[in-house]
Amino acid sequence: MSDNSSGKEITVPPIADELGRVFADGGFELHLVGGPVRDAVLRRRVSDLDFTTDARPESTEAILRANCSTVWTTGADFGTIGGLFRGEQVEVTTFRADAYDRVSRNPIVQYGDNLVDDLERRDFTVNAMAVSVPGHEFTDPFGGLADIARQTIRTPASPESSFADDPLRMLRAARFAAQLGFGIDPETLDAMRRMAPELGRITAERIRDEFTKLLMAPDPVVGLRLLVDTGLAEQFLPELPALRMEIDEHAQHKDVYEHSLQVLRNAIALEQDGPDLLLRLAALLHDIGKPETKDVVPGGGVTFHHHDVAGARLARRRMRELRFPKADVQAVSLLISLHLRFYGYGEAGWTDSAVRRYVTDAGPQLDRLHLLVRSDCTTRNRRKAERLRRDYDAFEERIARIRAEEDLRAVRPDLDGNAIMELLGLPPGPQVGRAWAYLKELRLERGPMPREEAESELRAWAAREGL
Repeated sequence: MSDNSSGKEITVPPIADELGRVFADGGFELHLVGGPVRDAVLRRRVSDLDFTTDARPESTEAILRANCSTVWTTGADFGTIGGLFRGEQVEVTTFRADAYDRVSRNPIVQYGDNLVDDLERRDFTVNAMAVSVPGHEFTDPFGGLADIARQTIRTPASPESSFADDPLRMLRAARFAAQLGFGIDPETLDAMRRMAPELGRITAERIRDEFTKLLMAPDPVVGLRLLVDTGLAEQFLPELPALRMEIDEHAQHKDVYEHSLQVLRNAIALEQDGPDLLLRLAALLHDIGKPETKDVVPGGGVTFHHHDVAGARLARRRMRELRFPKADVQAVSLLISLHLRFYGYGEAGWTDSAVRRYVTDAGPQLDRLHLLVRSDCTTRNRRKAERLRRDYDAFEERIARIRAEEDLRAVRPDLDGNAIMELLGLPPGPQVGRAWAYLKELRLERGPMPREEAESELRAWAAREGL
């Protein structure tokens, strides 16, 4: 298929042509549109095929039901019907010519009658290109192909009109910059700065989802800088721009904002199984407690005592407000609360008991904690960096050795609740829980004990407690 202006070949997945023939047999147009076309131009992998059509939703649903193994209608109110066609996920949306109330984000759904009007209501020119199937006519009324060549993010309509319709598009612009490595058109960028407060109209869930996509991009730092520089971050994650603390001759300290972005990049470099959202969140937010805990001491020094505790609290609150799943909130706040504990290991030395507590407190987040602590080293002092690396290598080796001797992944007392009740003659209740907690502390301190020793210690504890 040839572009009308440049002759550039764009490969269309054969399955798109198959579906196009099905719609053509029914007397309707079908056009591959948006991200799949952009990715085809960029020679990126094309997935989750999106189409637009002149067929009304009821006709689209009838065609898909006759040709798909599964059909879903969750987007039917907005003209979108989805299905599995030849094993591939497809979504087909009727031409749209929506109006927006510009108070909420909700569109007043209106169906259009032509492809160009439909493309104009899309977010960016690079997503406002279409390929007719099966005819392969390329439609690019707003210069998306040229913007791809220029590596530029720009809106089809005026940015003021586009962002007023849906303010989330401003956040999406930063996300595409991070995903594609593109810059943002100056007029579009200026509108993002002026209209950042409009993001307040968007639900927390939609902001969370868009922010998550940005964080999972190949280089999220590009997008994060845009969020901070335009004032968008201030609307939903004010702790991030707050890291840009003043540094002066009397209170020297590392640039916490730049340090946090570098820690994020370090963490990404250590990922082994693809993007890890929880690690990236923890890396980005690990020092957000510093502005709150900053203190200038006599002589011009700066301290951030307990910024790990403050940071965990702030991250927990912010992630809850953004409606992150409870398990994700707990994991990220735990990582932040523990990210400083390792420091001092090399000089002071730790007992086996301290190592057990570190592993037990980290729980299933231990592997992420290892990566976070390693990423947190951004010093330019090569000798210091090498010493920290050696210390952590030794620390991980020690954990592995103790793990080989003990089951640290599930540290439990040497006696369970039933054994405690039987030994002390207790009924179920809080006293059994107290006894269990005592034995767990003893287990962390000493490691595994023979049953006889555990029973002896429990009897001695019960006597001291007057049981």
